[in-house]
Amino acid sequence: MQQVPDITVPAIDIEKIRKDFPLLQEKVYGQPLVYLDNAATTQKPQIVLDTLIEYYTRINSNVHRGVHHLSQEATAAYENSRKTIATFLNARKPEEIIFTKGTTDGINLIAYSFGRGEIKPGDVVLTTAMEHHSNIVPWQMMCEDRGAELRIIPMDEKGELLMDQFSALLTDKVKIIAVTYVSNSLGTVNPIRDIIAQAHARNIPVLLDAAQAVQHMPVDVQELDVDFLVFSGHKIYGPTGSGVLYGKEEWLDRLPPYQGGGDMIKTVTFAKTIYNVLPYKFEAGTPDISGAIALEAAIKYIQQIGVENIHAWEEQLVEYAVQQLSQIEGLRFIGNPKHRSGAVSFLVYDIHPYDLGELLDKQGIAIRTGHHCAEPVMDFFCIPGTVRASFAVYTTFEDIDRLVAGIKRAVTMLR
Repeated sequence: MQQVPDITVPAIDIEKIRKDFPLLQEKVYGQPLVYLDNAATTQKPQIVLDTLIEYYTRINSNVHRGVHHLSQEATAAYENSRKTIATFLNARKPEEIIFTKGTTDGINLIAYSFGRGEIKPGDVVLTTAMEHHSNIVPWQMMCEDRGAELRIIPMDEKGELLMDQFSALLTDKVKIIAVTYVSNSLGTVNPIRDIIAQAHARNIPVLLDAAQAVQHMPVDVQELDVDFLVFSGHKIYGPTGSGVLYGKEEWLDRLPPYQGGGDMIKTVTFAKTIYNVLPYKFEAGTPDISGAIALEAAIKYIQQIGVENIHAWEEQLVEYAVQQLSQIEGLRFIGNPKHRSGAVSFLVYDIHPYDLGELLDKQGIAIRTGHHCAEPVMDFFCIPGTVRASFAVYTTFEDIDRLVAGIKRAVTMLR
C-alpha cells in the first residue's frame, strides 16, 4: 500500500462520516465497496434516508393547498428547506430559490423562459467546449426555435478554456452565457469570476452549472454575482429527482413561466391567467415535496461537517490520486488542468475504458466509463470515452490505493 500523506484537516473524521452512509458498508463480489462514481451520484447519509421515511410516515400531504394540520406541517418543512438552501448559497432571499428536478431541469427552464422572453433572431448564446449535454442541448433547441446561434468557447489540450478567445467572442449579439463551474468529464475548475466580470461589463447575464461544484467547495451567489445557478440534489448527498435553480429576483420577475398548471397562478379565467409571485411562478404542479425536504437534510449534513473542511480534504484526495495514478505505466490523463476538483479522467494504453471498468467492478471498485454525457469533449480528444474516478467527503486514501492496485491488476489481464 502506498504511504498515505499526512491529513491536514483534523475537523474531518472520515471513519465517523463513512459510518453515516449505509451503502458504503456493503460488499461487491465479496470485496468491500470502493465507491468512486460520485460525479454521477453520491451515496446518501442515514439522516437523508430517515428524513424521507419521516415525511411519508408523519406529515405526507400536499403543500400550499390545505388548511389542515398535515398540509401546514408539510408546507412549513418544504419552505424551511427553501430558506436553508438560500442561506447555503447566500441568496438575498428565499424567493430566489426555485425547486426543480435537477440541473437538467433548471437549465431547460432558463433556456425556455429566457429564449421566449429575451432572444430574437440573430442573437447569440455562448457555452463552452467542455459542457455536459444538459448545458448544450437545451440551448440548441432554444436557438433553433428562436433563430439564434450557439457559439462555443474553445479549450486547449489541458482541458482549460482559452480565455483570450472567450473575450473575442463577447459581442453585442451575445445575450446569455451558460458555463459549467467544474467540468464533469475533466474536473476542470473554470475561471468563473473572470467570465462573470467580463460578461457583466457588457450587461450579459451568466448561467452557472454548479452540479459538480456545490458539494466540493463554498459557493456564494452574491460574491460571484452570478445571475442564474443550477445544481442537483443527488450529487450533494440528497435524493434523486430534486434540484435547485437560483436566479436573481429581477431576472426571475422578468422572465415568463416555464410550465403552466396549479400553484403557479394567482387567478385563472378563460380570458386570462395572472401568474403567481416568486418562487411559485416557476413551480407548476405538485413538487417533489419529500425530495426538497430531504435535500435540506443533506445540506445541513455537509454544513455540520463544514464545506471548507470538505474542500480542503478533497483537494488532498485529488492531489494524491493524480500523484499515484501518474506512476502507472501506460496511464495518461485526459485533461490536466491547473485547477481540478472532484474527478480525474484517464486512459491506460489502448485498453477500452469499458473493459477496464468491468475488471475494476469485479474487484469491488465502482468508477464511471464512457463519454460522461460530454461527447464533444471526447471528440476533441479523439477518444471514445474515459475512465473517471470521482471523489466525495467519504473517500479515503485507501480507496485510491485500491483503485491503483485494481488498475494494475486489470492491465496485466488485458495486455
